[in-house]
Amino acid sequence: MITHDVLIIGAGLSGLRAAVGTSHTFDTAVLTKVHPVRSHSIAAQGGMNAALANVEGSKDDTTEKHTFDTIKGSDYLADQSAARVMCEQAPLLVYELEHMGCPWSRLDDGKIAQRPFGGAGYPRCCYAADRSGHMVLHTLYEKSVELGVKVYEEWLALSLAVDGDRVHGVVAMEMATGKLEIISAKVVVLATGGYGRIFSRSSNALICTGSGIALAYEAGVPVEDMEFVQFHPTTLYGTNILMSEGARGEGGYLVNNKGERFMEKYAPSAMELAPRDIVARSIQTEVNEGRGFNDEYVHLDLRHLGREKIIERLPGIREIALDFAHIDPIDEPVPVQPGQHYSMGGIDTDVHGATRVKGLYAAGECACVSVHGANRLGGNSLLDTTVFGKLAGEAIVKYLESGVEPPKQTVLAAELKKQEEVVQEICSRESTGETVGAILTEMRDVIFKKCGVFRQRGLLEEALAKIKELQERYQRVSIQNSTSRRYNPGLMNVLELRGMLDMAELIVAGAIPREECRGSHWRLDFPGRDDKNWLKHTMAVYSPDGPVFSYTDVEITDYEPKERKY
Repeated sequence: MITHDVLIIGAGLSGLRAAVGTSHTFDTAVLTKVHPVRSHSIAAQGGMNAALANVEGSKDDTTEKHTFDTIKGSDYLADQSAARVMCEQAPLLVYELEHMGCPWSRLDDGKIAQRPFGGAGYPRCCYAADRSGHMVLHTLYEKSVELGVKVYEEWLALSLAVDGDRVHGVVAMEMATGKLEIISAKVVVLATGGYGRIFSRSSNALICTGSGIALAYEAGVPVEDMEFVQFHPTTLYGTNILMSEGARGEGGYLVNNKGERFMEKYAPSAMELAPRDIVARSIQTEVNEGRGFNDEYVHLDLRHLGREKIIERLPGIREIALDFAHIDPIDEPVPVQPGQHYSMGGIDTDVHGATRVKGLYAAGECACVSVHGANRLGGNSLLDTTVFGKLAGEAIVKYLESGVEPPKQTVLAAELKKQEEVVQEICSRESTGETVGAILTEMRDVIFKKCGVFRQRGLLEEALAKIKELQERYQRVSIQNSTSRRYNPGLMNVLELRGMLDMAELIVAGAIPREECRGSHWRLDFPGRDDKNWLKHTMAVYSPDGPVFSYTDVEITDYEPKERKY
C-alpha cells in the first residue's frame, strides 16, 4: 500500500497548482496518466484573463467589470459570488505566476501584454505569444519539482474508496506492470480535465476522457450542468486542432464563401469577438445555409495582419496550419469549423474545491463551481484552473491541520478487491466481436451530430437511445491481449469506456428536459431563454438505472439576468 496525506489525480494546471499549495505542509503526490507537461493544459493557446489595465483601451478595466463580463457571458447561469471570487483572484494569480518565472509577453514599457478576447469589454487577456498554457504549465511543473512533489507517472485511477461521507484513497493501475495498487490518502483531489473525447470532433487531447468526473459520479458525488458543452468556433478543418481565439483577438476575420465577414449579421458590435457559443452557431449557420466551403467550414483570414505580427504574436497557430493543413496563414486563409472544446459542467464543488464527500476535492475543468454557467469566456479557463487549484490547496491545508483520522484500511481493501474482480471479469470475456473502437466511434458520432451546436428533442432522444444500446453492448466488449496487463492499452481503454458512456448519457439526458436556449445549449424546438422555468442548475446523481436529476437555484447577487447583446 502507498500512503500520502494528499493525492492529486491529474497533473495539469489545477492539479499542479493544488500540489504547490499543499506540499509546503503535507506529504503530497500527483498521479497522472501521462508525464505532467503532456497534460492537456499545455495545449491552451490564448491566455489568462485578469483586469490589469495595462494596455491602451483598458485603463478603466476593473475586477468588477471582469466579473460582469463573465456572468453575462455565462448567459446568467454562473453563480455570481463564485464568478466574483475568480475575477478578484485573477490579477494576484497572474503576478504570482510571473514571480514563479512565467514568461508572459511584454509591452514596450515592460508590463505584461494583454489582448482582446471574446465577450470581454476590455483587452484583458494576458498571454505568452500563443503558447500560454505551455508556458504556465512548465512554470508550475518546475515549481512542483523544486518543492519535491512525488509524481506517479503513467498510472490510471480506477476508483475512489468512499465509505459513507468520506474518501479514504483510491485504487489505481500502474500501466508499466498492470498491477492494481491501493493509495491511501486523507485528501483526494480530482484535477483530471474534461471529457472532449466522447465527441467525434474535439480540440481535446486523447487523454481527455472525463475519467475524473466519472470516478466522482460512480462514487455518488453529484455532478452539475453537464448538458452545457462548449463548441469552439475555430478548430482546424480535418483535425480539429485548436485555432486560438487569440487569432481573432489579434484582428483575424471570419469569412464565408461569398467573401463576407458574416459576424456582422450575428453580433454587429463584437463581430469575431462575440462569445464562443454565438460565434460557433454563426459559423454552423453559414455552413448549414450553403455559405461555407465544401459544406464543411469557413475561413479564418489573418493575411491582413502581416507577416511580422503573425510570426511575433501567433507563431504556434502558423506552425499548426503549416504542419497539419500545409497552409501558411501569412499567404492563405485557414479552414476552420466548430469542434467540442470545453466542459462547463462537472463535479459539484464550492469555491474551495470541496465536494459533498469529506476529503474529496475537485478543481479545473472536471469541476463545476459554477463560474462559467452556460458558456465560458475565452481566457477564463487558464484562470479557473489556477485560481481554484490555489484555493483548493489552501482549503486542504486548513482541513488537514484541523485533524483528520487516518483512512480506513478495511474500506481500501474492499475497494481493491472490487476492482480486481472488475479487471478479471474483463480479461475473462470471450470474443464476441464487440470492440472498444466500434463503440467509441458510434458514441462519438451520435453525440456530436445529435447533441452538438444545435439540438432538438427528437434527435436528443435518438442519441439517448443509442447510448443506452452502447452501454448494453459494452458488457460484451473483449480485449485481444487478456494474458498480460503490462502496458495493456486495450484493457485501459475498456476500463475508461464505461465512464465515457456515463458522460455521454449525462449530457444528453440532461439536455432533453431543458426546454430553452441558454449559452451553449441551443434548442431549435424551444427558441429563447426561459428564466422563469430554467434559471437553475441541473444536478445529477448516479443510480444503476441511469442518472437521477434534480435542480438547484442559480445564485443571483448583483446582476439581474437580461438579454445578452454583443
